[in-house]
Amino acid sequence: MTEQIVKLPDANATQQLGIYLGTSLTAGSVILLTGDLGSGKTTFVQGLAQGMGIVDAIVSPTFTIINEYFSGRLPLYHLDLYRLTSADVDDLQLESYWSGIESELGIVAIEWAERLSYLPDDYMRIELTYDSIDHRIAKISNFLTAEGAESAEKDRG
Repeated sequence: MTEQIVKLPDANATQQLGIYLGTSLTAGSVILLTGDLGSGKTTFVQGLAQGMGIVDAIVSPTFTIINEYFSGRLPLYHLDLYRLTSADVDDLQLESYWSGIESELGIVAIEWAERLSYLPDDYMRIELTYDSIDHRIAKISNFLTAEGAESAEKDRG
């Protein structure tokens, strides 16, 4: 596991982080977003979509649960689990999104990911919080299986 702390002085910086990742993440990437209401989860996903070349308006799928976008370089599956219990989430069989079983493999961004009772093998967790000066802080952690770490090393090499 690797971990990085990024200070985000405003919403634009949160979007810029999303844009950066949107230009570089590959199909099968899963981003688990955690943080309080208003911490910037949807703002981050808006930047992610922009970095992927998606021109559609990105809104939080709080009531629809899942929004799918196909106009970018990869599909983006944006999920919001805020209104669900862990049992409700289990019933959705979300692994079909990150495994590419029933959906085209793309990038999966999950808001309120702490409601997941099971996790993909490889994922990035972004925890958005505020510091004492009201700046956002993104704590970014990568969780890779041995296979995922080996693949990432080959990509760098």
